[in-house]
Amino acid sequence: MNKILRIVLIVVAVLVALYFGFKSYTKTKSPADVAKFDQNGLTVQVDYCRPYKKGREIFGKLLPYGQVWRTGANEATIFDVKQDVKIGDKTLKTGKYTLWTIPNVDKWTIIMNDETGQWGTNYDEKRDVLRVDVPVGKTAEMMEQFKIDFAAAEGGADMILHWENTEIKVPIRL
Repeated sequence: MNKILRIVLIVVAVLVALYFGFKSYTKTKSPADVAKFDQNGLTVQVDYCRPYKKGREIFGKLLPYGQVWRTGANEATIFDVKQDVKIGDKTLKTGKYTLWTIPNVDKWTIIMNDETGQWGTNYDEKRDVLRVDVPVGKTAEMMEQFKIDFAAAEGGADMILHWENTEIKVPIRL
């Protein structure tokens, strides 16, 4: 019995080491970042990972149009809002959500999902609490690494998703 217990412990130790090694490796390829906005009564934080372009064509190729994207890399992106807000014309209650998107040529669908803590490819559409379409913008500046940022706007902020030469502004209002 002692031999079996040792074997089980060794297997568990190896699996734990592999898990943390894989997690560490993926973070070097797409490092974690946090985007925060805290002004005029609006407090929002987005925890995400930032993949690189690396010479690839991103939208329409690496990320096919019309398919759900985890909006970053590695774990699912977390959107944490400290008060009820309007995203587009829809209300989102205070809380933590995962942020998903569906890129298209002329518009993106922004999705807030109430399942959190999952790896970035585990998406359950039944857990969606909000979907809103926003137009696609183009920039002259090529962004090598995916970035989420905020800009103050009347009545709240715009969450800006920027990668390649694509820029999406998601209106978040009180």
